[in-house]
Amino acid sequence: MNKHLAGAILALSLCAGTNPPVSAQSTDFWDQTRTGANAFNKVQTEDWFEDASDLGVSWVRLAFDKWDSAHRDFLVGNAGEYQGLVAEDLAVLRRALDWAHANGLKVVLSPLTLPGARYSQNNGFKYDSRLWRDPSFARQANHYWRDLATALADHPAIVAYNVINEPAPELGTDVAEHARPGDVTRFEAWYAAHQGTPADLHKFYTRIIATIRDADPHTPIMVDSGWYAQPGAFTYWPGPLADDNVLYTFHMYEPYAFTSHGNFKDEKGLSYPGSIPFAGEDLDWDISVLRDYLAPFYAWADAHGLPRNRLVAGEFGCYRRNAGCQQYLSDVISIFEENQTHWAFYSFREDEWDGYDYEVGTAGLPWDYWKAIDRGETPEIPRSDTDIFMTIKSRLR
Repeated sequence: MNKHLAGAILALSLCAGTNPPVSAQSTDFWDQTRTGANAFNKVQTEDWFEDASDLGVSWVRLAFDKWDSAHRDFLVGNAGEYQGLVAEDLAVLRRALDWAHANGLKVVLSPLTLPGARYSQNNGFKYDSRLWRDPSFARQANHYWRDLATALADHPAIVAYNVINEPAPELGTDVAEHARPGDVTRFEAWYAAHQGTPADLHKFYTRIIATIRDADPHTPIMVDSGWYAQPGAFTYWPGPLADDNVLYTFHMYEPYAFTSHGNFKDEKGLSYPGSIPFAGEDLDWDISVLRDYLAPFYAWADAHGLPRNRLVAGEFGCYRRNAGCQQYLSDVISIFEENQTHWAFYSFREDEWDGYDYEVGTAGLPWDYWKAIDRGETPEIPRSDTDIFMTIKSRLR
């Protein structure tokens, strides 16, 4: 979308007196299946939103915790002791939301950091578990979300608040992260031991939602499951959250031994479909095993009467140079389509790393690019409608 057209759209939206209120727009947005992209950039630009709009995504999952700040943590100030939103950081966030709106894009606001849970890349790559151990941080997180929802409740770009990215209250406790695809029985005993504690994600979200609703009664709220947004980690919850305007979201990078950069870097040679280690055994992964892995999540949603338009794959992806990545992406999207699940791929034109930039294709960046980097330049990454990128682009709605 060119900048002149974007400006005209924004002007019309501000002037038209017949538009429905923002709250109605954000709720109705999810009535049909939506496809989008993740924005995890260190520097967010207006051009990025223009390019995303031209691509055809309808929503952006916007993370902002990598952005520069005069304080220890962007917007939070200090994740160890929250005192209020950083005003100058809030202004930067508002500007990005304005860019999204001007380009006709909707935004899911997705903080990577909460008080007591600093984003690991900003924390020496160590997971910060304080939020799930110390009740004082839950109180600070409530304070933070009350302030954020109050500040942004009426912004026309926002169609959901994603409370926290990839929570893992189970980490460091006595439950295995994975079991054979489809087996989620290990969670039952764990939740029986941790229900009502700070590690109880269902209880945590219940309180956060009540806090947000005091400031913003209408905007949908998106909640990640536990164990880094593992789909099966919803199944130990006693049921859905009491608020009807909640979206339940998971992330999909399994089997991680295949999808991750380590598969390529360490020359494991794993390919998809094929034999890939998972939960201590080698399994022949294909689309049927992917379905088995995701099945408990859909079964849990169906058992509790959750409409499919309340279900979201907030992230999915594969290191672009792994053998079979294109087929993996196609199969995962097919399962989402079978289940009318909203999705956002990871990621679109990330500015720090090209590993999940599918417009680059499956080869390494050219030598001329790296020579320019060595000269201290900032060369353009060569992008095009590669075969692997078209696997995603052709499925956007």
